[in-house]
Amino acid sequence: MVTLTSDQRDRAAGVLLGAACGDALGVPYEFAARLPESSVPTMIGGGLGPYAPGEYSDDTQMHACVAQVAARGRGLRSELALDGVAVRFMRWYREGASDIGAQTRQVLAAVDRTGGMSSTMRRAAEHLHARTGRSAGNGSLMRTAVVALPYLSDPAAMIEAARLVSDLTHVDDLAGDACVLWCSGVRRAVLEATYDGVREGLDYLPPLRRATWAAWLDEAEAAPPHDFSPNGFVVPALQAAWSAVTHTSSLPDGLVAAVRAGDDTDTVAAIAGALLGARHGASAVPAEWREAVHGWPDLTGDDLTELAVRAADS
Repeated sequence: MVTLTSDQRDRAAGVLLGAACGDALGVPYEFAARLPESSVPTMIGGGLGPYAPGEYSDDTQMHACVAQVAARGRGLRSELALDGVAVRFMRWYREGASDIGAQTRQVLAAVDRTGGMSSTMRRAAEHLHARTGRSAGNGSLMRTAVVALPYLSDPAAMIEAARLVSDLTHVDDLAGDACVLWCSGVRRAVLEATYDGVREGLDYLPPLRRATWAAWLDEAEAAPPHDFSPNGFVVPALQAAWSAVTHTSSLPDGLVAAVRAGDDTDTVAAIAGALLGARHGASAVPAEWREAVHGWPDLTGDDLTELAVRAADS
């Protein structure tokens, strides 16, 4: 277990808050046309919910489910912990899902019909993948960054946990790879305030896929975020987020760049926001965003930072 400095604690606190602010900032512009450079996105609400100003969507709603389990201090790799995540996903599906991705909806609907826990959810995801051959949407990457926080001192355990949490709904290897890369990035950003962990994460992938992912990261670093659209597929979603992160120097600018990219704006900005928050910290989030952001299950910006810190301290 890592004893965090005050700066590291601030950066850990920024993971969920940054993701939620990106989500809420992107909500009003989801699937709308790409925003011009002169346009500054704001948390005006609306979107597919419709959402209140500052309200986040399914990205952070599901992320909060994972964070609540992580904050209990028992890790995320055991079947008991994964059952805890699955139970919260099902509660969200039945009570709080203001919006939900197509793939996640199919998996959770199957579980809702049959009952069961994480093993049932995983089998439903496997059956969907076997039937369609495609389950690499961005719906697990958007909610998995918090997995890094209980494993700041144990990257091997983090890799395992990231794939296990992703596999609850998205069993495609590409979805799992993306979660590993992003969690690796979040871990290193919290510990050292750099983005080096994303490329460091390449070493955690199966050797045959490393060069492909390295090339995808190269593309993202060489092009603006809007070049990676549509971004419902996990690869362009990660590329758009990575482009927004690497082409800006502050958390607000990174989130604005992610939203301006268009298409799945709330998800790309939530993905980018988790890494930006891990690098710059909760203190880098504008006060008006922190005060406005909120959502199911009745969480505020302060609640999100507390959850993240508890997860890191677990």
